[in-house]
Amino acid sequence: MTSITATYANHAFHSPEKIAIKTVQNSITYKEWNNLVEKTANWLTSLRSTNQILGIYLPNGIPFLQMFAGAAAAGWTSVLFDPKWKMNEITKRLSLSLPSIFITTRKMASKLPSLSTKIYNLEDCLSSIMNTQPIHQDQQADLPFYMGFTSGTTGDPKAFVRSHHSWVSSFDCNIHDFGMNGTEDVLIPGALIHSHFLYGAISTLYLGGTVYLLDKFLPAHAHKVIEQCPISIVYVVPTMVHAFLKLGKIITKSITMISSGAKWEEASKRSIRSWFPQLTMYEYYGASELSFVTVLNNKEQLSKPGSVGKPCFNVEIQIRNPNDDRAKINEIGKIYVRSNLVFIGYLNSPNEPIKTITDDNGWVTVNDMGYFDEDGYLYLVGREKNMILYGGINIFPEEIEKVLSAHSSVDEVAVIGLADERWGQIVTAIIVGDAPKKELVRHCKAELASFKIPRKWIFVEEMPYTISGKIARAQLKQLIESEMKTNAISCHR
Repeated sequence: MTSITATYANHAFHSPEKIAIKTVQNSITYKEWNNLVEKTANWLTSLRSTNQILGIYLPNGIPFLQMFAGAAAAGWTSVLFDPKWKMNEITKRLSLSLPSIFITTRKMASKLPSLSTKIYNLEDCLSSIMNTQPIHQDQQADLPFYMGFTSGTTGDPKAFVRSHHSWVSSFDCNIHDFGMNGTEDVLIPGALIHSHFLYGAISTLYLGGTVYLLDKFLPAHAHKVIEQCPISIVYVVPTMVHAFLKLGKIITKSITMISSGAKWEEASKRSIRSWFPQLTMYEYYGASELSFVTVLNNKEQLSKPGSVGKPCFNVEIQIRNPNDDRAKINEIGKIYVRSNLVFIGYLNSPNEPIKTITDDNGWVTVNDMGYFDEDGYLYLVGREKNMILYGGINIFPEEIEKVLSAHSSVDEVAVIGLADERWGQIVTAIIVGDAPKKELVRHCKAELASFKIPRKWIFVEEMPYTISGKIARAQLKQLIESEMKTNAISCHR
């Protein structure tokens, strides 16, 4: 199969009445879904746009997936815009991606200023699509279909571009690494703007399963859907797991959770099994540019809890030292990946060609640091860009965060480096929780070298997050530095 929508016609033929997508308000069969996607693709083709880039600014729902899948089937590239973004964030991404069509609802459009991009109301689009004939189209495997955004070193967005082939190859990981076969009922509790949840929905539809889609994540509602519907798989990020833990309600049925977005803490992994006693967990490490890299399966969660697992299906990994030589076992180095799952490249400007970062032998890195143990399991040490330079010593904040998060009175933690005239950067811990500073210092001394123990301690009520559920480090650092200048924050040495 060459495109991410290539199997829909087959599902419609063999299982026409099977539910493809179910929401609180609606459901749609595979016969209806295939027909809808083919109509949407034909409608987009009829617009005869020279720039086949579609901006999607929609809430969760069937229309979101319809526009995304229809654009893919038509050979268009979809660019997703988050309703939570501020106007300057939307404007930056519009100027980078330059979609020829921007689809949103009337309600959401009323919040937008005047844009040079042509805005289409979803309601009008859906009406036009219903009057369009369905025509089956299939696309070339190397054709781009998805453009997302990631922050560069300056904090400005960079666009990454994915091909059909990269996602179709990733779907093999669902089969080989997660044991899926298309019979699953899959809950997608998060926003489709987040690629983890979008991928979960699109891969399920490709394989022929049923997608249960929530408007937004509410722990009690998600728990009720898991309990009352034939859900077998749930895509989650660690913040959702924390929410289920706080909810404190047991699910006795057999459930599989597929997690990404951030590393699960070991204490959380143990606790969640108290509330989901028949839980199977898959935790994978990946990146927007790389797709799946490694996976840690259910048994390995217990035997190798600190690892991110072994390479996914058809994925190769190398660890390289600063001399670009292969690192030894347990030697920290930069992680390089080679697979058919990786992205096409970055779009730094709409007037420039897509920039690839793959070397001549097909290897690519996003500058994550890690090592292999003697059994071939990968361990992440941190991101090169997060590294703290303290008096000429390299410190990875992730190592300190892991120690602090194990303390029972620490709800959340982020470690950053703040500028210091003498040392270059000072290791600074930002804590959500009620643990006393002296106790945390003692806790660190038992686990860490003295130079890794935070010199500054800041206690806050909550952390800022990215759309993928990770702590927004750059935003947090800017906030801390700004508030320290005005003495608006409690900082303890």
